[in-house]
Amino acid sequence: MNEVAAHGGGMAAASTVHINLFGPHPIVVFGSDEQRRRWLPRLIEGKDQVAFGVTEPDAGLNTTAIKTFAEKVPGGYRVRGQKVWTSTAQVASKIMLLTRTTKLEDCERPTDGITIFYTDLDRSKIDVHRIPKMGRKAVDSNSIFIDGLFVPESDRIGEEGKGFSYILHSLNPERVLIAAEAVGIGQDALRRAAQYARERVVFNRPIGQNQGIQHPLAERWMALEAAWTMTMKAAWLYDQHQSCGAEANTAKFLGARAGYEACERAIFTHGGFGYAKEYHVERLFREVTVTRIAPITEQLILCFIAEKVLDLPKSY
Repeated sequence: MNEVAAHGGGMAAASTVHINLFGPHPIVVFGSDEQRRRWLPRLIEGKDQVAFGVTEPDAGLNTTAIKTFAEKVPGGYRVRGQKVWTSTAQVASKIMLLTRTTKLEDCERPTDGITIFYTDLDRSKIDVHRIPKMGRKAVDSNSIFIDGLFVPESDRIGEEGKGFSYILHSLNPERVLIAAEAVGIGQDALRRAAQYARERVVFNRPIGQNQGIQHPLAERWMALEAAWTMTMKAAWLYDQHQSCGAEANTAKFLGARAGYEACERAIFTHGGFGYAKEYHVERLFREVTVTRIAPITEQLILCFIAEKVLDLPKSY
């Protein structure tokens, strides 16, 4: 994914590749043998595309506050609710849906009573509205409204009410993934900036001969390399089945920052032409911005490190 992101397409290109390979992670880890046989070959062959109904407008990153509810009925569940930032819903045939099966006020802990389903995206019961956005346009994002969607019990992933613990298993690799892609976009922007600095002549000398141009670009290279090292460390820990929450979150934070700042510096290096679409760096800046926002904000990452690594009191 780093290679894909580093060669011009930004998050638009990266997302088209990773969305249906990484997103269904809960099926791989927690699905039954029958479910994996039924669902995964069709995803791998491209016969199915899956939308991801997780985030809600009134919950955001507070996942335990979701309100989409799956009521138990004979043979399965009846779902009603609303989701936002649902990827690929314009074209998807399937949806991975995070719901409550027990209301929050009836749960002993906020993380209880959440259930994951993977089921048909029935457009007679799901109303889909595209969200126009500044980048990553190759993968559509949507608001969806669910009214009476029937989900067979066989489409539930794992145990009822255990869904929150299941999604936690996909959070660390997702952070590593986004870090790798953000670094890749930054590497692309830095290459373009350095090439322009070598070739652009002002006052009878290439602008790259000036330390005022050189030094910021050199710093961006160092920041990208440091972020990449942390990304690889987090990925190695995950592959070794070791704890990697701090490293994965740090990789996402550093990778997104380094990628963003490299793209910003590439625009400044190009001067007025950095604002022109011809040189593409303004596009890379738009593409990388989302990595600082999703799937988790920088502020929550800092809170995580403060609490889990530095043993400071929880602030929220």
